[in-house]
Amino acid sequence: MTHADPGSFRDPLSRVYLDDDQVLRGLSPKGLADYEQAAAAPFFTELQAEGLLVRTELLPAGSHPLHDTWAGVLRHERLPVVTYPYEWTFEMLRDAALVQLEVTRRAVHAGLSSKDATSFNVTFRGNRPTFLDIGSFEPIPRGEPWSGYGQFCRMFLNPLVIQAATDVHLQPLVRGSLDGISAADTAALVPLRKRLRRGLAVHVGLQARAERRYADREGDIRQDMGRAGFNPKIVLAQLDNLEKSVRALRWRAQRSEWSDYSDRAHYGDDDLATKERVVADAVAALPEPFVVDLGANDGRFSLLAVEHGARLVLAPDVDHLVADRLYRHLRSTGEERILPLVVNLADPAGPMGWRSMERRSFRDRVRPDLVLCLAVVHHLALTNTVPLEEIVDFLADFDAPVVVEFPHRDDVMVERLLSRKRAGLFDHYDLGPWERALEGRFTVDETVRLPSGTRTLYRCRPRTTT
Repeated sequence: MTHADPGSFRDPLSRVYLDDDQVLRGLSPKGLADYEQAAAAPFFTELQAEGLLVRTELLPAGSHPLHDTWAGVLRHERLPVVTYPYEWTFEMLRDAALVQLEVTRRAVHAGLSSKDATSFNVTFRGNRPTFLDIGSFEPIPRGEPWSGYGQFCRMFLNPLVIQAATDVHLQPLVRGSLDGISAADTAALVPLRKRLRRGLAVHVGLQARAERRYADREGDIRQDMGRAGFNPKIVLAQLDNLEKSVRALRWRAQRSEWSDYSDRAHYGDDDLATKERVVADAVAALPEPFVVDLGANDGRFSLLAVEHGARLVLAPDVDHLVADRLYRHLRSTGEERILPLVVNLADPAGPMGWRSMERRSFRDRVRPDLVLCLAVVHHLALTNTVPLEEIVDFLADFDAPVVVEFPHRDDVMVERLLSRKRAGLFDHYDLGPWERALEGRFTVDETVRLPSGTRTLYRCRPRTTT
């Protein structure tokens, strides 16, 4: 059944639809003409071949019911999962920004441009950023500046500037406003000397003044800039300058709460070997599964999953630095099947935007074939005070087989967490209550106690409901 994507309604010239496993886009007559001009240019095919542009085909006229409403219908490749900017690490947002600039630059060389530059126009295929919004291309308006400039700064540049200059993480800021971060707010957070040192006087300082000047005169700024005589060469120079600014930004963080977690010695060699065997068997039992590795940390088990046949592993972790390190490591080694994310499992992104439907929740977007939940339950239960039954319900929400690890009360990490709590407050955290909760929602196929005796692994399947 065909239904409109609730996050695609702002472009009057096109609309995205979901039809079972198909992703379709309806185009108005003007939208179809713009698409045909873009698709006829070499850059369009080249970007698709390089993985920088979502693969797309124009359906024959009259071949789909959407042709009754739209002049043209496109079919896009369907990616396993769509992630959002407030789930990306610093380097991921930086790479996505460079893709937006590269796509726009090549379009300009072909006599076209991108009419907007929201970071939601980019997502990741594996861990490679890919531009999605085919409807964004349009002929270059004569004498006008790049219309996506301000949005690019709000959605890409400003969050990167703030994190690079102040070490304030970008995810809560980007999640707080789907329209991005204004130049005025960026200027207020980033001292002038840091802006000047990074060559951002124009993109932050002048933009902030322009925002104040034109706050009550919508549209005047484009007219004034148009009278300045913009042409493709000036737009290309602007894109080059933005690229230089983005490439110069670096996040210098060295250490975080969990950045050295993989070096801790609370697992013995036999424990790790047993844990790896259980995970490997679970992955290998499924045909090329899409795996979610909750609390992936340094990606040890995500890498194990791809070694045993996973086609894609989503690797969310609460720690930004850990996820960023993993992303940089994967890009340096060429391993593209693992996608790190910054996600607080106790507070994942919910539905947002217009009618609370424009951006879907993490749970609704992620439909895996297998879930790994290793060294996570005790943190949710003891640090975040989530009841064991609620943790089990959370795992059941994925509607997929699960490998879950439960650290016992005598586990060194559990003892450390309990030592910070009031005596008696967490007496319910124990093996018996956990197993009763688990068996209420899952069929347990295998139970494996690690050789140390302080942790147990469970391979289980969600119970069918009637």
